[in-house]
Order: sequence, then structure tokens, then C-alpha cells
Amino acid sequence: MEAAQHGDDARPSRAAGPPGAPPVPGAVLLDRLTRLTARLLRAPAALVALADHDRQVVVSAAGPAGRRAGLRSPLPAALRERVEAADGPLVVTDTGADERLRRDRTIGGLEAVACAAFPLHGPDGETLGALCAIDVEPRRWDRAQLELGGDLARTVEEGIALRRPGGERPGGERPEEERTFLQALLDSLDTGVAACDRDGRVVLVNRVLRESRPPLLGVHVGDLAGIYGIFAADGRTPLPPEEVPLARAFAGELVDGQEVVVRTDDRHPCRIIVNGRPIEAADGRRLGAVVAVRDVTDQHRAQALHRAQHAVAGALIDASSREEAATGVVAAVTDALGWVCGEYWQVDPGETGLTRIGLWTRPECDLSAFVGEPRMALRPVRGMLGRVWESGRELWICDLPHDPRDFTRREQALRAGLRAAIALPVRSGRQVLGVLVFYSDTVQERDDGLTALLDGVCAHVGRYMERRRAEELTLALAASRRRFEQIVTHVNDDVWTAEITPDGRARPLYVSTSGAGILGERVPPEERSGGGDMIAIVGRYVHPDDRPVFVAFCERLVSGHPAEAEFRLAGLDGATHWAWIRALPRREGGRLFVDGISTDVTERHRMAEERERLLAEEQRQVRRLRELDRMKDELVALVSHELRSPIGTIRGYVEMLLDDPELGGEHRAFADVIDRKSADLQRLVDDLLDLARLDAGRIAIDPRPVSLTRLLNQSVEDHRPEAAAKRLTVQVDLGRHLRVHADPARLRQVVDNLLSNAVKYTPAGGAVDVAARRDGDEVAVTVADTGIGVPAEQYPQLFGRFFRATTAKEAGIKGTGLGLAIIRAIVEAHGGTVTAAPREDGGTVFTVRLPAEPPQED
Repeated sequence: MEAAQHGDDARPSRAAGPPGAPPVPGAVLLDRLTRLTARLLRAPAALVALADHDRQVVVSAAGPAGRRAGLRSPLPAALRERVEAADGPLVVTDTGADERLRRDRTIGGLEAVACAAFPLHGPDGETLGALCAIDVEPRRWDRAQLELGGDLARTVEEGIALRRPGGERPGGERPEEERTFLQALLDSLDTGVAACDRDGRVVLVNRVLRESRPPLLGVHVGDLAGIYGIFAADGRTPLPPEEVPLARAFAGELVDGQEVVVRTDDRHPCRIIVNGRPIEAADGRRLGAVVAVRDVTDQHRAQALHRAQHAVAGALIDASSREEAATGVVAAVTDALGWVCGEYWQVDPGETGLTRIGLWTRPECDLSAFVGEPRMALRPVRGMLGRVWESGRELWICDLPHDPRDFTRREQALRAGLRAAIALPVRSGRQVLGVLVFYSDTVQERDDGLTALLDGVCAHVGRYMERRRAEELTLALAASRRRFEQIVTHVNDDVWTAEITPDGRARPLYVSTSGAGILGERVPPEERSGGGDMIAIVGRYVHPDDRPVFVAFCERLVSGHPAEAEFRLAGLDGATHWAWIRALPRREGGRLFVDGISTDVTERHRMAEERERLLAEEQRQVRRLRELDRMKDELVALVSHELRSPIGTIRGYVEMLLDDPELGGEHRAFADVIDRKSADLQRLVDDLLDLARLDAGRIAIDPRPVSLTRLLNQSVEDHRPEAAAKRLTVQVDLGRHLRVHADPARLRQVVDNLLSNAVKYTPAGGAVDVAARRDGDEVAVTVADTGIGVPAEQYPQLFGRFFRATTAKEAGIKGTGLGLAIIRAIVEAHGGTVTAAPREDGGTVFTVRLPAEPPQED
């Protein structure tokens, strides 16, 4: 049905019914409620049927189709029985498909195709009748319409309950009482309702909207946008006065589900869905307009939070680095929440400050004065970021201009129009790894649900950052080994000399640091007494489990033998230290002296343990990757080999068909298409097999002396017809008598692929240049074109399997992305190289370098 059919083109009929029939309670108000049902539910007709003995008869009808309804006509018995038995609304999307209703689907004299019937109950629960919305076409009734219909049914029940005891007043109800009663009924609705008169001024609002500030009553529809701050669904675009729903309805439009944002103040923006209709008299005069308003703020926020969760998960899956992850997360959350800026600040390795590695701003917002350079460092860290880093707790700033707390870059933020911010710590256990910050250009009240969501986001980010750190440790294994070698070199932490006395004590003669290196702190003077015995001083701190090692070390020294030992010490700083002590005895004048060096090797032990763990993990990953790579290659080779035979059979039969002179024109065209497509598939299979064989080292390269000049000329001549078809200029500049030591078939495959690509990717009227020259011990072949080119950042990936440049995809040029990978494999199998680079005047230059043929021996 067209939306216009859902309006109310005529007032509903009223009738007292046949002689002797019971009076209709509140008939005038009942008629108005029936009209309101048809209008708000966008139904061609609405009916109220009340119980009359053992049946229900129509007592009020409204809507364009409702004028045809006969008052006092009964509801179908099947419909009445189902309404009386239902606990809620009876919804029928198509009466023709309903076993019980399709035999009699006349309701109130109307042919009803779809129906939503809401039972009416009395104070004691008895069934009084039904409020029915009827459509003349199949229709699905949405949840909001059914809830609104239920509210209207409850309103009708209240009207019947209030009016039934005294019956209808003679002469009808008094207007003032009628308005009072109608206002009370509208106030019982949970949906907001407002109406304007023929002058465009709001004259009726129900309880839901009556609390609006400033008050709605008396406001002209043209002033609503300015007074109440009405914005489009994006929450940022001010709505023109004529686009306000009530103004549109007043202008004669039917408003269906218009979503707007109302900002009466910055702290409490409200998102609403509005339906509206003009109010017209039977003669077409415009009496005003009415709108129904539903608050969907909470639903919209829930949907935004759900979108944010999914977007964060996707960003972390797609990211290949911490920077990409940080930027993806802040972009996903900021955009989903409708805020304007997001940042991720990472704690520096030495915990000396914060560095911003993730930044996203809404494209339509100019925040350059606030954000500055994408990568920024803060040292020292103060304000909101510093408090979150130190405390490990989130921090809300709801209204920045009026918040007294310290805020770094406050002036820049205010100039950029920022009004609120929330900062949250990203943790790994108790350690803070970074801080996530989000900014809004509107005041934001603290939202516990949003805080809980962002806490979950921070947990995801923390786990991701930990994983990335582990991966980076693996990648930095080579650097760790170099640092390890530096750590284990002889560092003279403690240099000492002692004399071994006849009673076996080591009397100290010189100690460079008094044990500060291996014990963590300088030994106090009172601790150094020890009876003048270094063995006793150090022995006091030796770990109980290592005492046998220390005793054996001392026994060797006292006996005059060189000694070396590693053992643990309980340091003065409360930590356990590993000490490495080397000592060399010497005798002078019958006295035994010992010169020694003590080194704190705690870090070496830690690094050794970490290295072993990383090495084991790396070896496991390498074994896994090799196995996966082998399985992939075997699968590709197997599938390609299995496809080759059926493709060959298809091509053979197609050739037989094409050789048949009796094959008709249309069938011959079909056979040509099959031939071309199977040839394309054959080339793809051959390429895959070539790659698999080259990778496995199973493809034979039969090098021999080859005239490169002749081979290039032949290949160029073979491609000239294809180039001529596109009006391409092909120029050749070849050195004379160029020879290489290569497999002629494979070399021709390389040259043909390069020329075929040059012709394919060069637009009509372009040029292709082929050149070859001797360069020292190599021969260089270049194929240059004026084609669509390759983005500079994609050249490193150009020779990868299945890679295709974005320019080729955007141009719609078909390809598999295997040709250049095969070229590289063949060239490298010959001991050569192949490179690609942009041409100065547009296009691409490919250069193949091959070893020149060894000189002929005399």
C-alpha cells in the first residue's frame, strides 16, 4: 500500500446502532482513538468491535477504507474466538494463508488481507471486544507498531471503563470534558505524542513530551529546530527547520521512521524515531499535524557498543604490527561511538615516558592544532595521561572547559572544540603497557556500560601487545645473541688481591669496589671486618645450596691452585646475584698471594635461560612452517597435475568440433569460447606446475650456448600482431652477437611472459621498448613499456606468488599473478637476477641479468 493510503481522509462514522442496542460508551472519544490507531499504525482501516450478547459488532471505524465498514456488523466468529483466547495481540500477516480465517475474512464489511487485533478487557478481565488494524494487502507488523497498538488498546479500555457506568450523555459529551479525557488517555501512552493546529503551533502534547525543556506548547513548527537543537541521524548535521518531522507532517508529508538527535543540552542528547501524519478534514482542509515519538537512545548506544566490539576484534586480527593494531583499535572504537579522536600511548621500554603510536581523527574534523605530528613523545608525563599511567585506573573528563584537573594540551583541545575525554590503562597483569584515550566534541556523562566495554577492549589490546612483544623478541634473536656475547666478556666489576695466611684465611690487601658489583651495594665497614678474612666476608652471603661449590673454590685457592667458580649470593639489595669469580695464585718471598676478578653474571644467566627458550620456540615454529610449506606445495602440484589430463581431453574434443565443417555458427562460437577458456586454464595449471617443480628443484634446466639476439628478435616478431591490434609501437635495440649459456625453452618463456605483460598492460597507442647489451660478465635485457605502471610501495611484492598490483585490478585486466613469480624462479635457476622499476615518463621497466656465455676455448 502507498503511504498516503494510511492517512485518515474522513471522520469515522458514529451510530447508536439498531433500536434496542446498548449505547456505545464515549462514542466521540472512541472515534478519535480509532482514527489515531489508523494514523499511527499506518493502516488503511481501524475498527473497534464490542461484545453484544454472543458476538462482537463494529461500533467505530476510521481510515480511508474504514468509511466502507458497516457499523453494528459482526466480527467473523473465527477471529472473535481467537481474540478471546489470546493473551496478547492476534497478528495475521495474510488471512488467505490462515486455515481458519480464509473462509471468512470479511471484518466489519471489509475484505481484510492482513489484520492486527488487540483484545479489550474489562476491570474483571472479561473480554469486551477488540481494537483491529486492517490492511488490504499482506503485511508484516513490526514490534514497535504492536507495542503502540497495545498502548492504544489499553487507552480504549480505560475510556470504556470510565464511560460505561452512565452510558452516553444525551446530546454527546461536552468538549471540555472530552479534551480532558483525551489528554488523560494520551498521557497513559509510553510513546510521545504531539500535535499542531492549522497555524502550525503545538497545541497538544502528552505526558512523555510535556516535560520537555523549553516547553513545547505554543511553539511554531518552524522554530523547533532552533529551540531544541534537532540534528540529523549522524548527530552532527543540524536539521533544517523544514526537515523537522512535525514540520514535514504539517506540510502534508507522511513521515515514516525518521531518526533524529535532539540536544536540548550538551549532557543529555536524545535519539528518537518519529512517525508523523497531517490531520485533514473530510473536505481536505488542513487541520494540523500529529507525530508519535519513540526514544531509541539506549538501543542505539547498545548497537554502537556491539559494533565497536566487532570492529576491535577485526582490527586486531588484521594488524601486522603494534602501530597498526593501535591505530585500528582507536579508529574502530572512536568511529563506532561517534566520537572525534582516539589515541594510543605506549609506555617506553625504560618507562621514562609515553610515545603515541596510534592516532585516528574523524575526517570531517580539523584537529591538527591538537594532535600535532602522528608520532609524539611525552617526557615527563603529566595530566590525565600521567594519572592513568601511575594509578592504573580509568579517568573520565566529562566537561573539559569546566574540569579543574590538569590536562596536557588543554588550550589546543579547547581550540579544536573538544569537550570530553576518557583515558584507560592497557595492562598486562599489574604492569601498565600503555594508555588508550578517546575524545568527544560534546559533553559526555560517565557511562559505566561504556567503561566496561572499553575495559574489555584494553584487555584485548594488552594481550595483543604481549603477543607482539614475544614475536619481536623472536625476530630480535640475532641482536640478542650479540648483546649476550658482550655481556659474557670479562668485565672487571671487582678487582681484588688477598694474601693467604698460614691458618688458611684470605687477608684482603686491595678491593676495588668492596663487593659493590656482586652484592648489589657497597659492603658496610662493620661487615668488612670479618676478622680480616675475605673468605668469611663473602661466605656470609653465599646461597646455602651453593656452599659446597664455594668451599671447593676456597680450598683450591688456599692450596695455591688456580680456581674458578660460579655461585649465588644473597645481595645487600635483597636480590639474589650470580657471581663468577676467577682467581690466580702467585708466590712472592715465600708468601702466597691471590689476584682475582669477581663479575656479576646474573644477567648472563637470565639471558641464557631466555635464549634457550626462544631458540626452542623458534625451532618449533621453523619446523612447523617448513611442514606447512611442503604440504602446500604438494597440494598445488597434485591438484594441478590432476587437472592437466581432463583439460587436455576437453581441448582435444573442442578441436575436433572446430574441425567439423558442419558445426553451426552459434555452436562454433560456443566451441571457440570453450577452447579459449580451457587454454587459459591450461596455462594456469602449467604455471602452477612450473612453480611447484622449481621450488622442489625437480625441474630440469638444460643450459647450452644460446644466441640471445636471435631469440629476442623471434619473440618480438611473434608479439607484433598483438601489439599492432592495440596500435602499440614496438622498438628493438639489441647488441650484435649476444650469447648466453641458458636453457633456450625456459629463456624464451621468460621473454614471452615479459613481452606479453608489456602489451597487455599498455593502453592503446603506447610503446614497448626491448633492449639488450653486454655489461661486464653479464648480459642485461630490458623490457620497458608506457603502461599503467605499479604503485611504488608495491614493487617489493611484485614477484610474489598470486600478487597483482592495484593498478591492474582497478583497470580490470585479468591475470593470475603467477607469471612474474615463474620468471624470477627461472632466472634465478640460471644464476641471474630480475628486477622491476618505474619508468621516468610512466610505465614499468623490467631488467633481466644473466651470466654471459663462457668464452670459447681455443
